[in-house]
Amino acid sequence: MLDGLRFAFGTLSVLRVRVERWDRPTAGRAMLAAPLVGLVLGGAAAGAGALVASRGGALLGSVAAVAVLAGLTRGLHLDGLADVADGLGSGKPAEDALRIMKQSDIGPFGVLTLLLVLLAQIAALADAFAASAGRGALAVLTAAVTARCALAWGCLRSVPAARPGGLGAMVAGTVPVGGALAVTAGSALVLALAGAAEGWSTLRQPVALAVGLGCAWALLRRCQRRFDGVTGDVLGALAETAATGALLVLALV
Repeated sequence: MLDGLRFAFGTLSVLRVRVERWDRPTAGRAMLAAPLVGLVLGGAAAGAGALVASRGGALLGSVAAVAVLAGLTRGLHLDGLADVADGLGSGKPAEDALRIMKQSDIGPFGVLTLLLVLLAQIAALADAFAASAGRGALAVLTAAVTARCALAWGCLRSVPAARPGGLGAMVAGTVPVGGALAVTAGSALVLALAGAAEGWSTLRQPVALAVGLGCAWALLRRCQRRFDGVTGDVLGALAETAATGALLVLALV
């Protein structure tokens, strides 16, 4: 499991972690450990957002939280979201769409999707930070953990890789359903306890987690039909979709 943790932090964050094993069994354990990465990165972003919000207001605090999360991941998930938007929006056959996603530039579908998703995340977090610094921080943590739970579901053994090579092919099909259920249940419990400590209903965070994962699952099914599997970009898009879905639930419900 320690190798899985190293793999998870080494590939899903900017933290300098020595990855000693690079194989599919370790990759599967890393995807199951991904919510722990969410707790660490989300905690850092939540702290930064709360600090800035206390001095500069809720909107600036939400921007700081989103920026810190993006920085701690090198923008990996946002890049994947933009690439998947370009691939799906192209309307081309799977092979051509995958080629478009692999290119280093970003097209109009990617730009528009990034803009709307980031605006939605910032607006939802601003609502939470306006209520209190603690609730804003908890919203950030919920989004970060939900995003990384989605990675486990995107790597189920029933989900193939869309193409050989790359991180997507390494992690695709490595996670058993029972493992994904276990880490999701554990994450829901942690978030429920955190929500109760902040004075929210114990169901609020788990419901946000479930809805966020449902949004990611819908995108996963679409990408499977369109690309015949997943890539690293698809996994990044799943993470951002899950995080946005969870934040919208916290803002609207």
